[in-house]
Amino acid sequence: MTDRLRIALAQLNPTVGDIKGNLEKAIEARREAELAGADLIVFPELFIAGYPPEDLVLRPAFQRRAREAVVQLAEQTADGGPAVLIGAPWKEEDKLYNAVLYLDKGEVQAHRYKVRLPNYGVFDEPRVFDEGPLPGPIDIRGVRIGVPICEDIWYPDVVECLEETGAELLLVPNGSPYDFDKFDSRMQLAIRRIQESGLPLAYLNQIGGQDELVFDGGSFVLNADLSLAVQMRTWEQEILVTDWVREPHGWVCAKGECAEVPEGDEAIYLATVRGLRDYVKKNHFPGVVLGLSGGIDSALVAALAVDALGAENVHCVMLPYRYTSSESLEDAEACAKALGVRYDIVPIEEPVVGFTNALEKMFENTQSDTTEENIQSRSRGLILMAISNKFGSMLLTTGNKSEVSAGYATLYGDMNGGFNPIKDLYKSRVFKLAAWRNAHMPKGVLGPEGEVIPERIITKPPSAELRPDQKDEDSLPPYEVLDDILECLVEHEMPVRDIVDRGHDRALVHRVENLLFVSEYKRRQAAPGVKLSSRNFGRDRRYPITNGFRDVD
Repeated sequence: MTDRLRIALAQLNPTVGDIKGNLEKAIEARREAELAGADLIVFPELFIAGYPPEDLVLRPAFQRRAREAVVQLAEQTADGGPAVLIGAPWKEEDKLYNAVLYLDKGEVQAHRYKVRLPNYGVFDEPRVFDEGPLPGPIDIRGVRIGVPICEDIWYPDVVECLEETGAELLLVPNGSPYDFDKFDSRMQLAIRRIQESGLPLAYLNQIGGQDELVFDGGSFVLNADLSLAVQMRTWEQEILVTDWVREPHGWVCAKGECAEVPEGDEAIYLATVRGLRDYVKKNHFPGVVLGLSGGIDSALVAALAVDALGAENVHCVMLPYRYTSSESLEDAEACAKALGVRYDIVPIEEPVVGFTNALEKMFENTQSDTTEENIQSRSRGLILMAISNKFGSMLLTTGNKSEVSAGYATLYGDMNGGFNPIKDLYKSRVFKLAAWRNAHMPKGVLGPEGEVIPERIITKPPSAELRPDQKDEDSLPPYEVLDDILECLVEHEMPVRDIVDRGHDRALVHRVENLLFVSEYKRRQAAPGVKLSSRNFGRDRRYPITNGFRDVD
């Protein structure tokens, strides 16, 4: 029986499907843990496959290669260095499990399977995995360690079973995506399981972006007395070695690093930067291009892109038309200069006139309306896509959640693009983040200090500039009103009567609800974007396009 244990927590950034690359990361991390004298190194959930693998994990060839990688890693443990706990898909007979494998002495010594498979929000694990049996602890170098996997600690039964079968401490590998309130939820959840079991708990989370999801890390260790022993950094890869001692009342983790966890606008900004950076890099784009209009949305996206990728990898293009104001031209240029990006101007007068002339006979005897306005937007979209095709940079789209919700966007126009960093940010939050970035230099970003978004962009009334003197509020209610109604409808699924009770006009609420429903077909064709809230469009909120329901109460 040992009385001391040194455990390395590997808070790393895997890539879904890159089994070879993830294995190499694991080998290098184990080497680092060995130099630090660790007895055991722990990796996040499904690390070998990357999380979440979705239907990719159903491919027999993928399952086989993941298993081979685990065996290859296990063979390395014959050197007498640290043992390994690592997540991987694991096939046994006709069942496929979300597993954690214990590797030591050159072999796979034990496996534990995830019991609670989440099937809500962004999660759809019962689609691809089988439910495992309630687990017992694993004997790891003389210590009985319980290994509940992620969702297994959201309910009391798995930890209760581990405690009743002799677990002495809990190591919890996770693939837990970020949203506004997730960190506090995780901490409170861990506290409940510790109170119920009396066991200390190490919560290990991955970091990084995967399609729309972004993982913040923020791993931590709580002792049985609920004291915080370790708090790892968010948004950063790191391997942290923790020291554990067996005392008369049980195992205790020595006090270690306790990093400050960003909150509010800082956390949201860093989440968006990380999601954008990993989407571009993991998909091997050389950089990004975007239309810089002189408005707040494209300015914030440009700042995020520079902070994520560096100014040398961001190309901004102004696409003016006869309705583009001199202020917008000046503001776009000033923003590009402040960020240090390449900036080009491509007027769209000729293509817009060309399309209009081509349609003149067909549109004869009709009134000019949003059709002609959308030709401007679609001309811009075509030009930006041509630039993307020619030079290989991914086109970023710049619509905020208010516009995406209300359908205030043009299909095949300003919705063109491969990724939208601000898709899950309401307009009011866009303004806040722009002002916040001007006043702060976030840790780990690649952009410049100081004012990167000219103040006039933040303070002037928003406008699509598709007709003379146009303002967003000509078509939409003020954003502070619109955003509150939308948040009630989207995030909280509130009945109309309850939204009216908050002080909103009933007719306006019905109008906004209708706009939300009838624009579903646009959202189905929209680019993916960083998930930041508990109800993003795409993975969380799944509504039918054909929908005859309206809340008429």
